[in-house]
Amino acid sequence: QVQLVESGGGLVQPGGSLRLSCAASGFTFSTYSMSWVRQAPGKGLERVSTIYSSTSTSYADSVKGRFTISRDNAKNTVYLQMNSLKPEDTAVYYCSAAGHRGQGTQVTVSS
Repeated sequence: QVQLVESGGGLVQPGGSLRLSCAASGFTFSTYSMSWVRQAPGKGLERVSTIYSSTSTSYADSVKGRFTISRDNAKNTVYLQMNSLKPEDTAVYYCSAAGHRGQGTQVTVSS
């Protein structure tokens, strides 16, 4: 079955960086688009970034220029490098693919 396991979240000060990872299994990873979505407290889900099987990428305007998505097909893993973090980036971040979502990892940006 499809499994998506996120890691790398934590508490970081404004302006700091984090790298999230998502290990995938149960499907042919290299042929699927992979996305990161987030949910801030009291808000709905927001798509943050997608990397397609062609390795082209797309980003929400709110993170463009600060976040970078990448994938390693040999490791069945997708990453989200987050730089210049802001308090409004605080959310649970989920990896999404093949109609599934992982359990999420908490990112808190606070001084």
